[in-house]
Amino acid sequence: MGHQLHHDTTKFELKKFPIVLICDQVNSPANIGSLFRIADSFGISQIYFCGEDITVVSKRMLRTARSTHHHVAHQHKEEITEVITSLKEDGYSIVALEITEDSIACSDYDMNSEQKIALIIGEENHGVSEAALKLSDQTVHIDMYGNNSSMNVAVATGIALYEITNQLLPSARLDR
Repeated sequence: MGHQLHHDTTKFELKKFPIVLICDQVNSPANIGSLFRIADSFGISQIYFCGEDITVVSKRMLRTARSTHHHVAHQHKEEITEVITSLKEDGYSIVALEITEDSIACSDYDMNSEQKIALIIGEENHGVSEAALKLSDQTVHIDMYGNNSSMNVAVATGIALYEITNQLLPSARLDR
């Protein structure tokens, strides 16, 4: 039986994907810290924290992020529509993670290995805003089988990024 490996003994390959994460009013320090760890784990290029009164760096975030905020590029922008419009102009496909009338399962979304993706995730109580949904090219959801129709934003982001990066492997990887 093997023993547990640690940061200095793992042999994971460092990669960056052409994926950015757009956080729509996500403001919980624990979720922000978790999103940094998830973004680092999946080789995400950039995180945009969008909205007013968002405190990205806090004691709680620092404890949860475990220094990953030093490895993941990030910016705070108040206006999400400006971020989305700019990314669209740069050739990104805008994908919102939200259950809507026309959303499809994240596992069914066919990613192109040449595609740059901006994944929008929503705030803890109300999800992705209507303004962001209107600017999205596609809306995806995670199939769930219990009574609840939502899950924690960081957990959902991890599941979605797992699906997306698995579809993009190996041809879309960008070496660091």
